[in-house]
Amino acid sequence: MLDTQLKTQLKSYLQNLRHPITLIASLDSSEKSQELKELLIEIEELSDLVSFNETGNNLRKPSFIVAKSGETTGVQFAAIPLGHEFTSLVLALLWTGGHPPKVEPEVLEQIKALDSDMNFEVYMSLSCHNCPDVVQAATLMAIYNPKIKATIIDGSLNQAEVESRQVMAVPMVYMNDQVFGSGRMTLEEIVGKLDSKSDERKALKLNEKDPFDVLIVGGGPAGAAAAVYAARKGIRVGVVAERFGGQVNDTLSIENYISVLETDGPKFAADLERQVKHYDVDIMNLEKVQKITAASSVGGMIKVEMDNGGGLQARSVILSTGARWRNVNVPGEQEYRNKGVAYCPHCDGPLYKGKRVAVIGGGNSGVEAAIDLAGVVEHVSLIEFADALKADAVLVSKLKSLNNVEIYTNAQTTEITGDGNKVNGLKYKDRISNEERTVHLEGVFVQIGLVPNTEFLKGTLELSKFGEIIIDDKCHTSLPGVFAAGDVTTVPYKQIVIAAGEGAKAALSAFDYLIRTPLTIQKVELVEA
Repeated sequence: MLDTQLKTQLKSYLQNLRHPITLIASLDSSEKSQELKELLIEIEELSDLVSFNETGNNLRKPSFIVAKSGETTGVQFAAIPLGHEFTSLVLALLWTGGHPPKVEPEVLEQIKALDSDMNFEVYMSLSCHNCPDVVQAATLMAIYNPKIKATIIDGSLNQAEVESRQVMAVPMVYMNDQVFGSGRMTLEEIVGKLDSKSDERKALKLNEKDPFDVLIVGGGPAGAAAAVYAARKGIRVGVVAERFGGQVNDTLSIENYISVLETDGPKFAADLERQVKHYDVDIMNLEKVQKITAASSVGGMIKVEMDNGGGLQARSVILSTGARWRNVNVPGEQEYRNKGVAYCPHCDGPLYKGKRVAVIGGGNSGVEAAIDLAGVVEHVSLIEFADALKADAVLVSKLKSLNNVEIYTNAQTTEITGDGNKVNGLKYKDRISNEERTVHLEGVFVQIGLVPNTEFLKGTLELSKFGEIIIDDKCHTSLPGVFAAGDVTTVPYKQIVIAAGEGAKAALSAFDYLIRTPLTIQKVELVEA
């Protein structure tokens, strides 16, 4: 089951166990149960502190529990956690066995303080690169708080359950039989959602912070590069971000970043954060900016207000809030989001095995998605508004070679239809004949590009007709002391390497602004008691 290299690595990791653990399996006579049994026996053989038995009586088969020795409860996997989830399995073993997690102490204390009974069920797929964060968060909470239970469920291994609950996208999280959330979520996000007073505490912390020389809004490649370049100048730098790494976290494979032959999005995002943390940068993650107020005078402080009521001040600000998936904006899209409407073919594709799906968009991302899905689903319909596909010729050639793909050009999507619970079709208008036609299917993957995250800036600084921040060749915006970089700006070609370069440029421009602009200090009158 495990190759020699994986066994060697796992044996080394298991040396970190501090006390015995037991793998309790619930098996039947199926081939998958035998695969799971083989995996668990191999793990048992790698450490004297790991034991295995088949005494489980869980209704989900195959499944197993990772428990402390002598106990019968713990984190449960209704899965054979390999692929993207192998790391989740390793961490479950180590954390159950007493090895401390790499988590901020205050987050662990938040987890331990949660005082309600919570039963989490996390649906995932082994090919989903967004799932491990959620799986590992639920696992950690269950290990460190006895009131919390966690079951990790592989959707492709439990198809009947997935269809019964109409899970059409992963990760999908249920808590106490109610939908808790879907999509990529970090441990801090989940704990913050459970801890009702976390926003209030975070706002107070933000208000107490001293002003920054450079405050960067956004933690993607542009923001990370800006932070590194600014911090190396020896000035006070902060990064406030909704999610460090930004949209890179949702990217499966990166093969065109110079000097890095190949990596994946989550790893690249983690490397960005690791490098920024190497410098004395104050990272404020999971924070959403609501408003930016210009300085009252040249050299004065720019105010940055958060959704949670907190606020920060800075002499200069770099905006690098990036972009997000563009919606097709037709009836049914929002109603059936995660019920047949999806945006990540790598994550959600396995849930549509043997089914009929559509991909909206004929650019590189759309054609790549169609090619990827064609190997999993029964049939793919590619819907493109223009009269020809816009993807690279090599991709179009590959797509046309597939016998379970049908291409519709000059097709304007008008509606995504459903039965009230899940998607059952897509309507489009033939732009030549003006006839409306229907494609019967069970899933729609939207791949039509990006929209800049600038809603909070409207009326504050100059934006293009597409909502991008207008900048000059040195990343200046129309607001003094405010700079911008990356996908959120008018710079063409939205690529990671370009965003990183623009972030570095914005940091250098901000530093130049600081050294040429005297600090305006407001006079404070002291009144004697």
